[in-house]
Amino acid sequence: MAATPRSLSRSLQKLASTPRSSLLTQFSNAYRTISTQSQAVRSIPLGPRIFASPRRTFTSTPTRSHGHITPPKPGEELWVTFIDKENREHKIAVAKGDNLLDVAQAHDLEMEGACGGSCACSTCHIVVLEEDMYEKMSEPEDDENDMLDLAFGLTETSRLGCQVHMTKELDGLRVKLPSMTRNLQASDFGSK
Repeated sequence: MAATPRSLSRSLQKLASTPRSSLLTQFSNAYRTISTQSQAVRSIPLGPRIFASPRRTFTSTPTRSHGHITPPKPGEELWVTFIDKENREHKIAVAKGDNLLDVAQAHDLEMEGACGGSCACSTCHIVVLEEDMYEKMSEPEDDENDMLDLAFGLTETSRLGCQVHMTKELDGLRVKLPSMTRNLQASDFGSK
């Protein structure tokens, strides 16, 4: 006998008035009945596949690394060195166009990037160690400067990692991750 919405409703009403001690027993019996019925239904020949209901299959998407970067092609590597909060150096080969936030996250370095790289926070703050390398970078835009004003430990050579894209001129770049960050976003200062 197939369950209808009315029969299910009556069953639920009965369950609501049943003492809790017998609910577990009734649930177990109902589960066994449903399992037996579904096995019996699966064994019924359905004829041509056109009329058979398709079974659901489980699929998954391959996981991606944090930063969604592609490895550089052999011979086209650019190098950047991150110095973390414990003063350990991490020399990493990157491709032209990669931004430092994505590179750091792809290599599990401690750079938060709370806004996802949209230049709306200061958690990817970095300090460029060589002033001549800083001069080779494009000028920070107003949005970046506004967010840098919120950064902890701001210096003359501070930048946001999400806004620094690797170029051939920046090959050999060395940056320091500050000892801490402030998770202040632009949305924190909107009108209320």
